[in-house]
Amino acid sequence: MKPVSWCWLSSAVLAAFSLLVAGNNETEEIKDERIRDSCPVRLESSGKCEEGGECPYQVSLPPLTIQLPRQFSRIEEVFKEVQNLKEMVNTLKKSCQDCKLQADDSRAPGRNGLLSPSPGSLGEADDNRVQELESEVNKLSSDLKNAKEEIDLLQGRLEKLNLVNMNNIESYVDSKVANLTSAVNSLDGKCSSKCPIQEEIQSRPVQHLIYKDCSDYHTIGKRSSEIYRVTPDPKNSSFEVFCDMETMGGGWTVLQARLDGSTNFTRMWRDYKVGFGNLRREFWLGNDKIHLLTKSKDMILRIDLEDFNGVKLYALYDQFYVANEFLRYRLHVGNYNGTAGDALHFSKHYNHDMKFFTTPDRDNDRYPSGNCGLYYSSGWWFDACLSANLNGKYYHQKYRGVRNGIFWGTWPGISEAQPGGYKSSFKEAKMMIRPKHFKP
Repeated sequence: MKPVSWCWLSSAVLAAFSLLVAGNNETEEIKDERIRDSCPVRLESSGKCEEGGECPYQVSLPPLTIQLPRQFSRIEEVFKEVQNLKEMVNTLKKSCQDCKLQADDSRAPGRNGLLSPSPGSLGEADDNRVQELESEVNKLSSDLKNAKEEIDLLQGRLEKLNLVNMNNIESYVDSKVANLTSAVNSLDGKCSSKCPIQEEIQSRPVQHLIYKDCSDYHTIGKRSSEIYRVTPDPKNSSFEVFCDMETMGGGWTVLQARLDGSTNFTRMWRDYKVGFGNLRREFWLGNDKIHLLTKSKDMILRIDLEDFNGVKLYALYDQFYVANEFLRYRLHVGNYNGTAGDALHFSKHYNHDMKFFTTPDRDNDRYPSGNCGLYYSSGWWFDACLSANLNGKYYHQKYRGVRNGIFWGTWPGISEAQPGGYKSSFKEAKMMIRPKHFKP
């Protein structure tokens, strides 16, 4: 079928996604035209035609392919019939003009010099043809009405598919894994009746053979902020982490640090998976390691921020869990407390909780017209797209253009318009975790 004949149909089907795109009008940045105008929707025949000549069509909305009713094959027939009718009408118009010229030539002048019309200008055959055309037009009108009803029905189905999809299933599975992890962790600290009383346990340091995180080193008396080796899961290899033993009583395992822009955070999926950077300066610990750390114990998250005016604020969340790679490192973050504002739960349309991790080469965000990781030059748990991004580019001063720097949407004054369109960044940012029930 000719692409032109599907323009109006494509517009109707694409209307189903208008609600998803509308939420992005509230963002402060305007997406570039190349990303915004891309459209992967395809409407095509499935190639399996029945003996009756009707071929079912299908809409491809990657990664979804929706089978359309066979009645959609009638649209091509309707278009051809309309074209034929148009040609027939033009032929009749030309014939009428020819008849009029012939009648004018054969008429005699009447009163006042006017021409008198000759009777029987339109023959009986022409009347029959007009009736046939009216019948055809009525039939086509009915077919078009049915097609519109089918489109409206499909639009409703598309809206439902947006709510009922694999994301809901993965979310359900992931929440069950998180619940099981919580249950195992709660049993981990319990002991049998033969255990010594709690006061005796607390009176002497516990010597661990395996240190799961920085809080275990704090328990045995380590008080210097330094690099230590941890083994959150004995089935996996141990790895080095940087431990903050000073902030809020210590025992923190640092997941990310931004200090001076010495490490490039515009990285692909593989780099964010295994980690990169210098543990003593700037780094991302790695999503696989973050998953193991948050899986071994119930963790809380602390985020420390400092701007170039010397203002220091923090955000504290009472739950922090990152799923495995199979679940695309989905983020679970709990209730907020602190001074920097809750940018991870900014609003209904900008909520980073329960979102997948996205990088410039792996699009897992909820923005339908492009890749937030590519647009904002980093890997992060993007929504559609962001109200926070601690892995943005490091700017040493205010900058213009796309807000792709280190960003925390609830920072005081950050949403106010800057003179000349300049945007502020941050001097330092740090993410770190420790067990929820840890007591310094």
